[in-house]
Amino acid sequence: MNITVTTEKPESGLLVANLTIGKKDVDAAIAKTYKDIARRYAFQGFRRGRAPRPVIDGIVGRQAVLAEATNALLTEAEPMMVEQLDVVPIGQINYGQEPELAQEKSDYTIEAKITVRPDVELDSYDAPTINMPPEEATEAEIEQQIKVLLSYRTTFEDVEEDRGAEGNDMVLADVENISNLREYEGENRMFSLDNPRFHEEFLEGLQGMKVGDEKEISWTRSHERDGERHEATFAAKVKVNALRHPVTPELNEETVKEDFGFDTIDELREAVKEEIEGDKKASLPQLKEDRVVEAIGEHLTLEEIPAAYTEQIFNEIANQFLTQLQNQGMSLDMYLKSRGADANDFVNDLHEQAGERARQSLALDALVAHLGLEATDEDIVAEFERAGVPDVKQSMKEFLDEGRMPAVRESIRRTKAVQWLVENANVNIVDEVAERNAEDGSDEE
Repeated sequence: MNITVTTEKPESGLLVANLTIGKKDVDAAIAKTYKDIARRYAFQGFRRGRAPRPVIDGIVGRQAVLAEATNALLTEAEPMMVEQLDVVPIGQINYGQEPELAQEKSDYTIEAKITVRPDVELDSYDAPTINMPPEEATEAEIEQQIKVLLSYRTTFEDVEEDRGAEGNDMVLADVENISNLREYEGENRMFSLDNPRFHEEFLEGLQGMKVGDEKEISWTRSHERDGERHEATFAAKVKVNALRHPVTPELNEETVKEDFGFDTIDELREAVKEEIEGDKKASLPQLKEDRVVEAIGEHLTLEEIPAAYTEQIFNEIANQFLTQLQNQGMSLDMYLKSRGADANDFVNDLHEQAGERARQSLALDALVAHLGLEATDEDIVAEFERAGVPDVKQSMKEFLDEGRMPAVRESIRRTKAVQWLVENANVNIVDEVAERNAEDGSDEE
């Protein structure tokens, strides 16, 4: 198919293009539609596939035939148009409520309205300054990891004194669901007061309760969905059966030998140090990328991200997450229950992630334009080779035919922008664990 596409610079995220399909392709599409309909339906008095056009026009209708042919033409031409324009549409391309139908022996021209990302600017195109942990393991990091290891040996003992639940106690309670807390319902359910899996409001309600106490814990949350504000009420009746407090073993020679298999504390510390530095070697490059992208996103001058773009990214994140769950043999409901999470909170969190990713993506696009970064043919081939596809040429052809190659170029250009940020960012090396400990007042003497 041969097409011609003319357009002007997009305004406010809307690209208006005039698509023209030659009459030769129009005639071929209409002829094919007649043949398809003749094979698809049984017309009395004619063998399947042999019904002439006048019979089809009389029964199916000429307009219906032309509508089907027009739809086929647009379906075939749309990926070619997207490729010529090198754009990644947001949502469906709009051809109007009742587009004109293609006619035989005539070129077919139609106006296409394509929603695209808006052109944006940054208030600074300088490489950002970020904080990064050192490559070597710090004393604070080693101490933190040892605390984690010791926490795995934590046991819970009954609280003997007459007091309410506090700190990081474990509360054993009977819970009767009233509203939206069915996952907590049951007898002698265990709730650790410092476990983020549980609703913060529920854990706050348990604070101060003594053995034998009964009460109703309830709260209301509001969230926005489809442009409207919704409220959800959570409530449950709770009876406390027991309180237990955690007992974590001290770090000494006996613990090191019996629980961790080392002869001395120094040997344990050295092993922990090596493990931390091994993890850092693998994780710090990605952390640096994440932080420079986050930093450049803060320089976006656009006040409000287009809702359609945010929604598109939300759908991408959600589909990716659901696919991962499916690969693990888990449903979303199972995932939420395993973490004591609320569906509304989960969706709101995804929307927040989508908004942040949309902002960062637009900021990278602005940097791409400022630096004049391009995706070459060699870059595209290398991208498919890195993906490990069995047949690079065949995969590239499929992407072209489906109109997905602009998204590949977009990804390559953004990757180049990230690489520029990583190479040019100003980095402050900070012992972040020690800083957090100081802020929390938990720094070790």
